[in-house]
Formats: sequence, C-alpha cells, structure tokens
Amino acid sequence: MADSTVETFPNPAPERDYEIVIRCPEFTSVCPKTGLPDFGEIRIAYVPDGQCLELKALKHYLLGFRNRGVFYERATNEILDTLVAACRPRRMTVVGDFSVRGGMSTQVTAAYSPR
Repeated sequence: MADSTVETFPNPAPERDYEIVIRCPEFTSVCPKTGLPDFGEIRIAYVPDGQCLELKALKHYLLGFRNRGVFYERATNEILDTLVAACRPRRMTVVGDFSVRGGMSTQVTAAYSPR
C-alpha cells in the first residue's frame, strides 16, 4: 500500500450528479519482475457523493507507487479500492494507461458502481 493518506473535503453540490476527471500523466512504479521503472498515466473519473478527493493528498498517494514493485493490474485496482474507500463516490473509473515496453502498451480499466 502507498504511504500517504488520501484526504477528502465536503462536496459543494451533493444534490447534483457531476463528474470530476483527474489526470496523473507522470505516474511511475517499478516492474516487480525486472526492477525497471514503469511509466504511464492514471486517469480517475468519478461522480462524488458526500466527499471529493483533495488533490495534493492524492498526488502524494500516487507518488507512493514510485519505488514499489507492482504489476499494472494491481496498481490500477488498488488505486480504485483506496479512492472508493476514501470518498464513497456514486461511481468511479480508474484507467491505468501504461507506456510502451517491449513493443506493447497496456491499458487497465477498473470501475466501481454500487448499484
């Protein structure tokens, strides 16, 4: 698990469905098999309920992956689980769009919808 805690703040318009999209185009982690750095973009899209994600704390949370050996699939799903637990959104999607390595790129999409 990443070291930093994800923080939230009260949704200023909880009566309305609206989407927040966050991009982290400089996401880095480490390949657990080779120890080489992995680069990619994390995209988060969510409809908040009572709480919104605080961006500075989110940035520090995502930076916690920088030196971790973690597969793309694990990182994407762990980010989704952590963020859902922190803000309990109406729905959320996390996309890990990872850079080309060995001639292949990988995109992992994990989604949460309580219904």
